[in-house]
Amino acid sequence: FCTPCLQECLKPKKPVCGVCRSTLSPGSRALDLEKQIETTETTCNGCNKKMYLSKMRSHAASCSKYQNYIMEGVKAVTKEPLHSTRSFPNRFTFPCPYCSEKNFDQEGLVEHCKALHSMDTKQVVCPICASMPWGDPNYRSANFMEHLQRRHRFSYDTFVVGDYDADEDDMMAQVLMRSLRDK
Repeated sequence: FCTPCLQECLKPKKPVCGVCRSTLSPGSRALDLEKQIETTETTCNGCNKKMYLSKMRSHAASCSKYQNYIMEGVKAVTKEPLHSTRSFPNRFTFPCPYCSEKNFDQEGLVEHCKALHSMDTKQVVCPICASMPWGDPNYRSANFMEHLQRRHRFSYDTFVVGDYDADEDDMMAQVLMRSLRDK
């Protein structure tokens, strides 16, 4: 993970792993993983230079061939913008679907609903999901509180890296093709 992505995983009151969503214990080091990173060799996908994984990040930052390699992958999975784009709601602040109080970030909305609406059984539209390009602004969740707990324990922005227009199937195919080429 890059530092900003890791910081997003550590933001919640109960920090979670960015891969498996299990609870993290701040301050404990993964010494076995550090050793593996220090002793595992890899090859740069841009210039084919061999190095240890621990040196790859600094190398990638200065290797123009690697930068070109990454941009080719991004171009391969990014869709052209549509001419008639649907207007999407703000993805950073949300209103409470129960009381319409505004300007909650995702974590704040979850906390607000847990504190004030945990017993409310009214079916409501999830404003977080409705703000996503794939979200249905008319879908009412049968159990919104359970939905919040299961679907919104982390921020989509942590994992989507800002390109909501990239096609998920195309991205997966590209990753698989690159993994076959990259050994």
